[in-house]
Order: sequence, then C-alpha cells, then structure tokens
Amino acid sequence: MLLLACALFGLAVGSFLNVVVWRVPRHESVVRPGSHCPACDAELGALENVPVVSWVVLRGHCRHCGVRISARYPLVELANAALWVGLGLRFGADWALPAYLVLASGLLALSLIDLDHFLLPNRVLYPTGILMSIGFVVAAAVDSTWDDLLRAFLGGVAAFVVFFVIHVISPRGMGFGDVRLSFVLGIGLGWLSWGHVYLGIFLGFLLGAVMGVLLIALRLRTRKDHVPFGPFLAAGAMIAIYSGQPLLDAFLRR
Repeated sequence: MLLLACALFGLAVGSFLNVVVWRVPRHESVVRPGSHCPACDAELGALENVPVVSWVVLRGHCRHCGVRISARYPLVELANAALWVGLGLRFGADWALPAYLVLASGLLALSLIDLDHFLLPNRVLYPTGILMSIGFVVAAAVDSTWDDLLRAFLGGVAAFVVFFVIHVISPRGMGFGDVRLSFVLGIGLGWLSWGHVYLGIFLGFLLGAVMGVLLIALRLRTRKDHVPFGPFLAAGAMIAIYSGQPLLDAFLRR
C-alpha cells in the first residue's frame, strides 16, 4: 500500500512539477491560471490533466489546437513516481520518508530548470529546503532522533562552507545557486550519516567530471562552454541516499 501510494501521488506531484519547470523560470505563478496549452492557451479540463494517461489518450497532441505536446511531460511524471517508489522501498514507513520525497521532487524540478536555463531558482530551492527540514524536525520529534537532526544541519553547513570556498576561488566555475543547493543536499545526506555527505558530494563531482569529459570528447561542448552542475549534484545525492550504505560498506572493507 505504501509503494502504491508513492506511485500514485508521485505521478500527481510529477504533473505539478511540469508546471513548476515551465512557469518558474518565466516568473509566472504556479497556481494561476490553471493548466493550459502553451500554444493556444486553452484551459485543460480534468480529463486532460490525468498524469501520463491523458498524454497517451491524446497521442501527444493538444485536443484544442492539435499542437504537439512534448513527451517530457509524461516522462517527468513517471520519473517522479519512480523516485518516490524507490524512496518507499529505501525507507519504508520511516517518518523521514516525507522529507526525502520532498527532496527528490525538488531536485528533479531544479535539475530540469538548470538544464533548460542554467538556473537554480530560489522559488524552488527555498521551499524544497524548508519543507524537507520541517519533515526532518517532525521525524526527530516522533522518533527522538535529535542527534540525526543535529548532524543533518551540520552536514548542510559543512557542505555550504566547502562549496562557498570553491565559489570564491572560482566563481565562473561554480555559481552561487550550486552553493545554496549544497546546503539542502548536506541536510538530506547528513540525516543519514557523515559518510553519506562525503559520498553524495563526491559522486556529484565525479558525475560532473565524467560527463564534462565525455561532452568534450564527443565535441558537443568545448572547455569554455558552461555545463549545468546542479543535475550532477542532485544525481550524486540521490545515488548516495538510495545506495550509499552498501557503497560505503564496500569501500570500508577494501
């Protein structure tokens, strides 16, 4: 039942993330007006807003003007549902689960916006961090795990300091949005352990370096081109959250 709920609510939240990804960079409200076709502005009815199903039934086209609707919309909905189901498997009925659901959805939205606009907007970053932190406070209060909460916020501070120093040394290599993001990631990883903080950040830098080299090798980017770093930090953090403990155990056994 928990996994089914994660899947269904994950799809619904994924639909909302599509609105966030489209409107926030354009400085539009995510509440009003209601969902509408970006081409003809026709308001979408309830049956046209069913995650994934509506896109399939309409064959990827607007019912009103016939313009093609990107396949990214259902893919984002499916991706968010998959992230939520994975976290449901990872944490079960743990009180920290809601905090990680918020983090996963926030990171998905931020990654897509960063890929599209080279931007990590505060309108997404701050609510993600605040709602996630509230979730951890509730989890600490219910389970009396105040040590985990303290470590989470210390992890956020530690990550922020490291990224801030890197930003000061090389402001062109790392934007301040990445510095803000590091604080949120540090909290999410720190709740688990200090090892998860180190691993998540390391994986983020590793993924960014590997992808950067690959893009240059394929001549899709040059060394002077900017590559958004947020998606790699998000991916590294989520890998650490899902599989961090087995990876850390394997490293310590060597």
